[in-house]
Amino acid sequence: MRLIGWRWLALSSVLVAVLARGETRPQYGGTLRVATRAAFASLDPADNTQADSFARRSVTLLMFETLVANDDNSRPRSGLAITWQASAGNQHWQFHLRRGVQFHDGSPLTAEVAAASLRSGNPTWNVTADGDSVTIDCGSPDPELLAELALPRNAIVKRNSNLPSGTGPFHFVNWQPGKEITLAAEEGYWGGRPFIDGIEIEMGKSFRDQMTALDSGKVDLIDVAPEPAHAGTLGQRRVASSAPMELLALLFTRDAQTADEKLLRQALADSIERGSIRSVLLQGAGQPAGAVLPDWMSGYGFVFPTDGDLPRARHAREQVRTIPNWTIAYDSGDPRARLLAERIALNGKDAGLSLQATSTGNGDLRLLRIPLASTDPWITLAQVFNLAGVAVPKSKGGSIEELYLVEHTLLTTQRLIPLFHLPTSYMGSGTVKNWNVRADGTLSLSNASMGNGIP
Repeated sequence: MRLIGWRWLALSSVLVAVLARGETRPQYGGTLRVATRAAFASLDPADNTQADSFARRSVTLLMFETLVANDDNSRPRSGLAITWQASAGNQHWQFHLRRGVQFHDGSPLTAEVAAASLRSGNPTWNVTADGDSVTIDCGSPDPELLAELALPRNAIVKRNSNLPSGTGPFHFVNWQPGKEITLAAEEGYWGGRPFIDGIEIEMGKSFRDQMTALDSGKVDLIDVAPEPAHAGTLGQRRVASSAPMELLALLFTRDAQTADEKLLRQALADSIERGSIRSVLLQGAGQPAGAVLPDWMSGYGFVFPTDGDLPRARHAREQVRTIPNWTIAYDSGDPRARLLAERIALNGKDAGLSLQATSTGNGDLRLLRIPLASTDPWITLAQVFNLAGVAVPKSKGGSIEELYLVEHTLLTTQRLIPLFHLPTSYMGSGTVKNWNVRADGTLSLSNASMGNGIP
C-alpha cells in the first residue's frame, strides 16, 4: 500500500510540473491593446516629414524588416539579407537576400524591389540589383553602413500603392493616420506566425490618459515618462526601460553672431543646476548630461562637466553690457516640458540672464527631447549634427579618440546644450507576456502573448 501511495505521489508531481510548464508556455490568440503618446500620419518608414519617435520606430519594425538587424548586444545579424561582404575599404557592399520571403500583398521579395526601396530613402547611395543580391556603392568608405541599414527608416518597403507593403510579422488591417492602427498577425511570415492575433494601437494619448486607460483595463501596454517609470514594478504591472536613448537638450535656432553672444551662451550652460532638476522635476530619473552621447555608448561622457557653476556663469555675464531677452520654446503637449523650461529660465536669471519660457513660436532656444537614432555612436552624432545645422565630419576609422574630437567640435559650436540622457520606458499589465525593450529603445512584440498574472 505504501509503494502504491509513493507511485501516486510521484505521478502527481510529474503532472503538476507538466501543468506548470503549460501555464507558462506562450498561447496563441488574443489582441494586444497599446497606447502611445506619439502620433504619425504615414506608414512609410522613409517619410522624413514625420516626427521621429520610438513608437513610430516600433510600429515600423512590426510591419517592415531591414536587410541587417541588431542582436541584443547591438551587433549586426542577418535580417532580410542572410550574408554580406564588403570590399574597397568598406565602400562597396553586397548583400545576399533570404529566399522564400513574401510581402504582405503576396508578391516575392526580390533584389529589384529591395534596391528600389533603399534608393528611395537614400538618394545619395548607388544601389543596384544583381540576381538575388543587392549592391551598395557608398562613394566613400562607410564602416557604419551595417548599423545604418539596421535603422527602421531603412526598412524594405514595396511602394506600388498608396499604402506600403512590408515583410514583417504583422500587417495593417485598419489605419487612421495620427489616431490609430490595427495590425494582424501574418500567417505566412517566414520567421513563424506571432502568438497574438493582432495589435490595436491608439496614438496621441497623453501620459495621464494612458495611465488611466491602463488602470481601467482598456489597454495592456503604454509608454510612460521616465519619472513614474523610475518606480519599477508596480503590483502585477511590469515596467521595462532601455539604456538612456533620449537626449534632453537646449538647441539654439541659429549660430552665435558675436563674441558677446558666445559668452552669454556659455553663461547659460554654466547656470543650469542639473542635479536639482533631476532630483525634483525628473524624480531621480535619467542622467545629467554634458555630452551628446551617453556614457554607455561612448565611454567618455564623464569627461564633459555636468555640474552648474554659478560664479563662472555670472563672470561671463558681467563681461557683456547688453543682455537680450531670450525665449525658450517647449512642447505644450509634454507635461514636464513647461516646468523644465521655467526652471532653466530661473537658473539663467540667477546668472543675470533674461529668459522666458513659451509654448508658442520657435523661440531663441528650443527645449527638445531627441530620440537618439542608433546605438552606433557615429550615426547618433551625425543625427545631432544635422539637427543642429552643423556640417557632419566624415568618420575615418571610428576610433574613440576621433569620436571624442568630433563630438567636442559639435559642442564648441554652442548650438546645443545637453541636459539629460533619459531611458525610454514602457509599462505593461499582467495580461501581456514576453514583451521587451530593445537596446535602441524600441518595443519588441513579435514574441508577445496574452495570459493572466504577472508578466
